Amino acid sequence: MPSLPPAPMDWRVLLVDDEEGIRKVMRITLEDAGYQVETAADGAGGLSRCESFAPQILITDIRMPVMDGLELLAAVKQRQPEIEVIVMTAFGEMDLAIRALQLDASDFITKPLHDEAFFLALQRARDRFRARQQVQDYTTLLEAGWARTARELIDTFAFQRNLIDGSLDGILGCDRDDAVVIFNRSLERMLGYTRAQAVGQMTLAGLFHPGEDARFRRALAAEKWGGRGRLALFETALMAKDGQSIPVQASAAILPQPGAMGGLVCFFRDLREVRRLEQEVADQARILHQDKMMSLGRLAASVVHEINNPLAGILNYTRLMLRILKRGPLEATRQADFSRYLALVESETDRCARIVASLLAFSRKSPPAMTELALHDLLNRCALMSRHKLELQKIQLELVIADALPPVRGDANQLQQCIINLIFNAIDAMPEGGSLRLEADRSPCGREVTITVTDTGAGIPTADLPHIFEPFFTTKAEGYGVGLGLSTVFGIMQRHGGTVTAENVAGNGAAFTLHLPLAPAGTSPPER
Repeated sequence: MPSLPPAPMDWRVLLVDDEEGIRKVMRITLEDAGYQVETAADGAGGLSRCESFAPQILITDIRMPVMDGLELLAAVKQRQPEIEVIVMTAFGEMDLAIRALQLDASDFITKPLHDEAFFLALQRARDRFRARQQVQDYTTLLEAGWARTARELIDTFAFQRNLIDGSLDGILGCDRDDAVVIFNRSLERMLGYTRAQAVGQMTLAGLFHPGEDARFRRALAAEKWGGRGRLALFETALMAKDGQSIPVQASAAILPQPGAMGGLVCFFRDLREVRRLEQEVADQARILHQDKMMSLGRLAASVVHEINNPLAGILNYTRLMLRILKRGPLEATRQADFSRYLALVESETDRCARIVASLLAFSRKSPPAMTELALHDLLNRCALMSRHKLELQKIQLELVIADALPPVRGDANQLQQCIINLIFNAIDAMPEGGSLRLEADRSPCGREVTITVTDTGAGIPTADLPHIFEPFFTTKAEGYGVGLGLSTVFGIMQRHGGTVTAENVAGNGAAFTLHLPLAPAGTSPPER
């Protein structure tokens, strides 16, 4: 990782990760930038170091033994809420990163780390730490009696305006009559109102999305969200000047006033970025490649065995011919044998080459290339790559391809991934062996081609059928999949203008069918 720009002042950073190599590299990088750095190998150790080292910034991985990063984040925020926490995630853990942000993490960075994103996360954490300290000091002053009247609130806000305006979160203050008296720059950017338009002109209730003000007041009066009169990490929605609904995470406190309810100070964190991350969980390009790598791992062992047999034959025939040649000049009667041996060597070498070429094409990360495809070639490649794994599982493959199938238009690599995923699911459904039918035909309507994978397994529970194409939904035991395979198939088929359906087969087993539209009229299948 390239070195970071020097820290602007003396900052203490605690790094928690169960991988020693990551801890060493990040520690060197941070120390070169002027930070004081301590490390811990797990969440429990990190929690202990937080108390003794008192860092301003904590950087933690999410996946760790004993106590994971989310548990560490929750514990730190309960004991030392002033510490800013940056979480490190992998792409498949975006839902956990979102949960971390909801627990008031400062930011997240993805592995492998990039220096620019890492620096921006540290800069944001420093800014939030300073702003929190400033706002905490300011709120303490308000609670100590500086807010006896709205006039005093406004005067104090003018004195502390730079502190409030430096906050990355929106800060709003209102008096006992609900009139806005504090409205910082972050809220101006978030809602589109200027300070002049808001202060003294609007009420807090008027800034909420319809119906949300009542929810906010009920939560503020209840004990659930931090105690009566206080609110922490409450999700609601504000209404921007242009009518847009802005999802926010709100924290608030009623300012005490002798003999009556005082004013209210609110902190709003814009959640639109979090919502964008929730959508990014479904980012098809990354999920597609991740799923492909999982499938590639499962293919690897099978392909090694598949290549081993022809290589053994090639080696044996080569040794036989060498022994014959060592006995002397080749006799005429042996020439026919040599020709047969060499033909077998050529055939087996070609078989190995085709297997390796198919595996390399499947593993290659490349942009989609939509071309006219002959399904005969596509299905035969899938059968070639899967055959040995099917044999090891005692599963008989039946390949049925209709004659004169019209071409389809699509990306061969992605469609191959769909079929491989369906074959692997069928294999998993038949742990004791069985039969698998891979079939391609023209649909009765004549406007599409269907590819069907049918197994003789236990079938799909009726309750699961509506959910099997949802991301991360899986019925497999832990360690046997994360539920991305079928959702990847679903996404690929959508991009190809097709669909995928699933149904149980009468008797036993399940059938998955890919429906692909035909290539435009006037095209013909590519030559095989």
